[in-house]
Amino acid sequence: MFTAWTIGDIHGIGPEIILKSFQEIDHSSCKPLVFGSAEALRYYNRQLGLAVKIAEFKSYRDLVNAPKIPDDVLPLISVAEPVNPIKPGAISSEAGHIAMKSIETAASLCLEGKSRAMVTAPIHKEAIAEAGYANTGHTDFLAEFCNTPNPIMLFHDRTSLLTVALATIHVPLLSVPGLVRSMDLESFLLRLSRSLHTDFNIASPRIAVLGLNPHASDGGVMGTEEETVLSPCINRLAEKECIEGPFPADGFFGAGMYCKYDAVVAMYHDQGLLPFKVLSFETGINVTTGLPIVRTSPDHGTGFDIAGLGKASPRSFTEAAVLAEQIADNRGE
Repeated sequence: MFTAWTIGDIHGIGPEIILKSFQEIDHSSCKPLVFGSAEALRYYNRQLGLAVKIAEFKSYRDLVNAPKIPDDVLPLISVAEPVNPIKPGAISSEAGHIAMKSIETAASLCLEGKSRAMVTAPIHKEAIAEAGYANTGHTDFLAEFCNTPNPIMLFHDRTSLLTVALATIHVPLLSVPGLVRSMDLESFLLRLSRSLHTDFNIASPRIAVLGLNPHASDGGVMGTEEETVLSPCINRLAEKECIEGPFPADGFFGAGMYCKYDAVVAMYHDQGLLPFKVLSFETGINVTTGLPIVRTSPDHGTGFDIAGLGKASPRSFTEAAVLAEQIADNRGE
């Protein structure tokens, strides 16, 4: 069964890292099927001299009715084609439309059981908004598309052995304390533990929870969330789950304490992603857990500043493709 690779923003580095990753992966264990624009993929293939063989199809039905595709040929389903010239580094509604059509089509096939997983190349939020979409990020869009509330944004790197889950995601810092106080943290931690068990095949997941305030509030001197929200929840779950904390975030990563745990829960975006990207920028992977489908992506953006120059590293996308196959295997997809 194929694994869906979505092309991302065609003016970014998505097409380039897809082509390069296809050249690197083990074709015996991964059968990618790209969703996006054939013209865009061929443009970067030609411009960068990558010489990847590409087979274009108009629909999934055309693909399954076609003769067997050789392992050295990359199949692509064209969901939409650009009318305007491709301009690496440019923000456009057309690129946003193609990116989202790719995601919609790939996710539909995953839900129908025709694709075992999806790996998404980076999209650009402004281009998505110009294309008329309210949800401009993969996580929120797929949550609504799959009718699955509250998926977890998780970041994993098998090189540094660091895994970070975010309690709150893309929200203003001013909103974080209120969201932490009002969220169902117990449900969040149980869902995270269940995902680590199911998707990562960890028998008894060990989870560390970071404090919200500096020094985890120093006993209430700098905030009360640790005493009133985090500690009571952790204590309730500690009887049946290996969950510890809240830990002061500043020394946690520098001291290498993350190596003792299967996942670290950060209270807000930069608290978790700043250390993650310092330690794992080239190899980090974004995983959306809790969905009925498997979805991974590289942990970087569209790279408009280097788009079309041949400088983009495919390593994070390749790592995401490998992990998608592993999670699908663990789920029995």
